[in-house]
Amino acid sequence: MDFSENESEHSCKQKHFLRDVLFHGKFHLLKALTPEENTQCRRGLYFQDGKRRVDYILTYQIKKTSSSRSRRHTTRLTDNAFTRTLRRGRGPPLPKHDPEVGSPAHNMDHHDDDKCLRREEFESNLLEMGLELERDEETKTSGVGFVKIHAPWNVLCREAEFMKMKMPTKKVYEVKQSRGVMEKINTFICKLTDPLHPNVEENRLHNVKHLSYPFSREKQHLFDLSDRDSFFDSKTRSSLVFEVLKRTKCTKAKFSMGITSLLGSGVYTAAYSLHDGDVDGGNAEPNDRKLLYEEWASYSVFYKYQPIGLIRKYFGEKIGLYFAWLGIYTQMLIPASLVGVFVFLYGCVTVDDDIPSMEICDPRRNITMCPLCDRVCSYWNLSTACGTARASHLFDNPATVFFSIFMALWAAFFMEHWKRRQMRLNYEWDLTGFEEEEDHPRAEYEFRVMQKSLKKEHRSQKPEKEKLTCKDRFPAYMTNIIMMLLMIGVTFAIVFGVILYRISTKAALAMSSNPMTRSNVRLTVKTTAAIINLVVILILDEVYAAVARWLTVLEVPKTDKSFEERLIFKTFILKFVNAFTPIIYIAFFRGRLGGRPGSYLYVFESYRMEECAHGGCLMELCIQLSITMLGKQLIQNNLFEIGIPKLKKLIRYIKSKRASFQQEEYEKKLQRYETDYFLEPFAGLSPEYMEMIIQFGFVTLFVASFPLAPLFALLNNIIEIRLDAKKFVAELRRPDAARAKDIGIWYNILRGVAKVAVLVNAFVISFTSDFIPRLVYQYMYSPDGSMHGFVNHTLSYFNVSHFQNGTAPLEPFYLGVLVDICRYKDYREPPWSPTPYEISKQFWAVLAARLAFVIVFQERTYEWLVQPYPGLCT
Repeated sequence: MDFSENESEHSCKQKHFLRDVLFHGKFHLLKALTPEENTQCRRGLYFQDGKRRVDYILTYQIKKTSSSRSRRHTTRLTDNAFTRTLRRGRGPPLPKHDPEVGSPAHNMDHHDDDKCLRREEFESNLLEMGLELERDEETKTSGVGFVKIHAPWNVLCREAEFMKMKMPTKKVYEVKQSRGVMEKINTFICKLTDPLHPNVEENRLHNVKHLSYPFSREKQHLFDLSDRDSFFDSKTRSSLVFEVLKRTKCTKAKFSMGITSLLGSGVYTAAYSLHDGDVDGGNAEPNDRKLLYEEWASYSVFYKYQPIGLIRKYFGEKIGLYFAWLGIYTQMLIPASLVGVFVFLYGCVTVDDDIPSMEICDPRRNITMCPLCDRVCSYWNLSTACGTARASHLFDNPATVFFSIFMALWAAFFMEHWKRRQMRLNYEWDLTGFEEEEDHPRAEYEFRVMQKSLKKEHRSQKPEKEKLTCKDRFPAYMTNIIMMLLMIGVTFAIVFGVILYRISTKAALAMSSNPMTRSNVRLTVKTTAAIINLVVILILDEVYAAVARWLTVLEVPKTDKSFEERLIFKTFILKFVNAFTPIIYIAFFRGRLGGRPGSYLYVFESYRMEECAHGGCLMELCIQLSITMLGKQLIQNNLFEIGIPKLKKLIRYIKSKRASFQQEEYEKKLQRYETDYFLEPFAGLSPEYMEMIIQFGFVTLFVASFPLAPLFALLNNIIEIRLDAKKFVAELRRPDAARAKDIGIWYNILRGVAKVAVLVNAFVISFTSDFIPRLVYQYMYSPDGSMHGFVNHTLSYFNVSHFQNGTAPLEPFYLGVLVDICRYKDYREPPWSPTPYEISKQFWAVLAARLAFVIVFQERTYEWLVQPYPGLCT
């Protein structure tokens, strides 16, 4: 389309008025609508004629004008024409100048007029593609114009053939059912689980299935076209229209701009497909959206299976696969939760029979322990650590090793079970021969290419087809590397700051005059530090998500798929490091570099490195893991998902100058496309997958220290499924349906986390817990093969006369007696040995056993992940 300078001086509304006036000779053929028909079409699902369905919506900003003449034009158009449908070939082209129209409004600047001209060209090209358009600027949503798009039958057929979309044919085949004993078993199981199935048609068993075939206009006789209106459902129609929008270009200024570029440059403010109807209210007509709201998005049906077929029908395969994966993951958490509860109960039942705990709690032993710090700390009795030792047994017992092996096998079975389910869904959804096509370039990529081309043309005056090279992206790559390292460094710095908080707080509380405060020092410091870590993690998660998106935008990926994969990788790395760095520190580094009495290792001059409680670091690891996991699930995954969308919706309502008391009455007068405009735009599935992947890490990575993690994950996911369902059905604009055969890069991330979990749990059991030292003592050093004497075996001796100058306690008579020898937890030679305080032979024996356990545990369980049973996928 060629726009002259004179034409660009006219406002958009004046040009639309001219076009409608020129086409008015053909508009008179339309029948005037009755009030009932007008009410039906005014719901916004149809054009003004009440027959053609709205398949897609484009919105744009309307420049407010005080020109009374412009207002008369709009009113005149509304009074004289029931529709502003633009058809191909209707009327002559717009004249360059019409003296009757007058000059454009003075307050429309050149930038807004340029956007208007681009919309004119783009919409004209859509008309050339066969789509039918209808404009509506006289809505109750001030400042927003709507372009309704309808795809006629011939366009739908053409695009379905172009996309090789499989459609059901007239030919059907019988699905053979099992016979004999298996038939009776399946019938019994179906009757037993019938209350768990949602009341939707897709979940009922069918003995016949339509044979699907790629749609072809030349072979339309193969398909059942008796009802053309329902042959392509609303999801399919909108996806076909979206493909047309992505291919259609606006070639103004010699540079091609598709719908993504037009959205990015603000020519259009939004593009979305419509929901099928309302979800609540007595007047809501039956539709798939309402059925999903009742049978899927309601908390009252939390015990039922998800209607995956209906989800796929309404939202597309990509979203259907996400909820199918989430359902399989939640189901697999049930056996893991039961075993985890059994392990925890086993620890509770056997806590009174644990010999090391009994020895620690026995006040008759009266073992005097060395000070935990220099000068300000004094001697203490081992019996005061009784509570910590008994609590540690709940999570550090022989059943913990069994549970770690079980969870490694559980991860392998979960992966294989999902692969089998995914292949079955591919068959049911006719995706067996589907291959993803190359995606269209992103708006930002096209804009950067346009800038590069303009610079080259300015220098060489020779037009060339440009693309972004590694040289163009090199500054962005360097920025990515520096910022990623900086963000990881920030995480380490914050963890170090929390360590200093624990050290200083513990020293301050230890000097308190209140005996109750001194007795609860460890519990107070552990809990408060874990809560501080949680708050920091929640804040940094939001910061890191924004930083990862900014870094990915700097790279300017060419396609949406490339952008998504790069964003997922960066976000996962940052969030994984943020969530698990404090836990890794407690599990593998805390208490390893503490030193010994009289020669403690200090961070600064007065801050000594931390050490674990006498019962081990596993209890502290459990506290940190449980608070972080439960806090993220409760605050970030649930409260944020509920509160933030509602807050954003409230802000949009406030911006539209609607009072809260008028909101309900106002919404009743809105059309469907106006109501959907105020819903939250769909931001992709990456946030949903990311929170589940982090949760999967909590469930598998350190499950040896927290057997109840699968149970809390199960309870969270039961709520999460319905929460996400309600968000997709009622709070988000309807996403563009996308086809997919699998969950993509997320499966590889899951596989990697499962493999790392085997190694992490092996190290947690061997190095963090006392499981290996107990085995070594029982089979190598115990005189009677029992655990009696284990506590004394793990404690070394220290002569208090060997304190260096300035390190002896200020209150040596704190326990009321003069102390000559004190004990500390370590494997070192006694002071009367030829090599006092050197590492003993027992230390090397225990270390060898620890490493041997890691190798055996890792090899045996890792085989299940590397070479899973192939029969599970057949």
